Amino acid sequence: MGSVVGGCVTDFFTYETTKSVVVKSWSVGIINRIVQLLIISYFVGWVFIHEKAYQVTDTGIESSVMTKVKGIGSHNGQVMDVADYVSPQQGSGIFCIMTKIIITENQYQDKCKEHGDRFECTTDEDCKKHLRSILSNGDITGVCIPAPNGTGRCESKGWCPAEDDTVKIEPMLAVEDFTIFIKNSVRFPLFDVTRGNFPSTMNSSEIKSCTYHPETHPFCPIFRVGDVLNHTGQNVTQLAKQGGEIGINIEWKCNLDLDIEYCVPKYSFTRLDAPFEKNAVSKGYNFRFAKYFKTENGTEFRTLHKAYAIRFDVMVTGNAGKFGTIPTLINLVAAFTSVGLGTVLCDIILLNFLKGRHQYKAKKFEEVTEAQIEESRAQSPGSQLSLKPGIKSSYDSGAISLSASEQQI
Repeated sequence: MGSVVGGCVTDFFTYETTKSVVVKSWSVGIINRIVQLLIISYFVGWVFIHEKAYQVTDTGIESSVMTKVKGIGSHNGQVMDVADYVSPQQGSGIFCIMTKIIITENQYQDKCKEHGDRFECTTDEDCKKHLRSILSNGDITGVCIPAPNGTGRCESKGWCPAEDDTVKIEPMLAVEDFTIFIKNSVRFPLFDVTRGNFPSTMNSSEIKSCTYHPETHPFCPIFRVGDVLNHTGQNVTQLAKQGGEIGINIEWKCNLDLDIEYCVPKYSFTRLDAPFEKNAVSKGYNFRFAKYFKTENGTEFRTLHKAYAIRFDVMVTGNAGKFGTIPTLINLVAAFTSVGLGTVLCDIILLNFLKGRHQYKAKKFEEVTEAQIEESRAQSPGSQLSLKPGIKSSYDSGAISLSASEQQI
């Protein structure tokens, strides 16, 4: 027991130091240099040039978006302007262009029959199962209102007459010629840099005459709706019938080590509700709103609108970077440290896969005790420790040279 404890104590109070072994092998040497070259190429090409890891980055972008839609269309025999088909009217980064509207006029609070085949009935018992239904236009009373043909409808209490949203109405296809003006300003607070999405040198006549194009007019702030939909690969007619949600992304990626004029936006477009496009239910985008009125005798009534619309979400993303001493030093240290991975890989190959791996292990790892040191000093003072006959010293101080003839691959 005492010997075991003593051995543990002895093993604990030991010191390990690196022993250099020079392996003169073409294959291992080539592998070592290739790995080092790959690591250096990765840090130079990807980390420093592509990712610009030498920069301090500000991702806390502050943004403001103002939009304005223009265009005249015709829907259900009526001419419609911006005040009729745009909601909300504030001109924010999220807005809707209504392309189809189903109108139910002169609704007032009363009891009336529901619309829809699901509310067909012959007795009151057929209606009681619909009590507190969320699919009705009002509060189902449980009473069946008979019809001349023998098939009645359940009675509901609410705004009457009940809405019938199954009517066929052609959408306003002129929407593709409408234009959207987007005014976007961004600020990177870390560097106190503020930019706008179109050049300050652009005058009013240029803005009025230009239309965004990714190649010819990449910085024009006016977007034709038809062009935006074409960029997303959407059918204008189908989208106008059912509605949908389109994303306009303004991406700012600014390298502030260059001139500030190179800090410009890049636009991209996508359909945000694409995962639901092929669903059997809940296709497209629609919403309801009402306009309320009151008669002279105080009776309140309303006009209900069910609108199918193309919803536009203007999203602003990006970051700005500038040279920083600390990230540069951190990544340089990481690069120099990673170059040593070539040595680790070559050691794994030498210790486990080569024919002479046992000989290499004997050269690389060696135990030296205090008794061996004292014995070596007594026999030949000033000689190198642990250097057995037949092993040559390399030109590097403290290194052992293992030739290719001694290390077969």
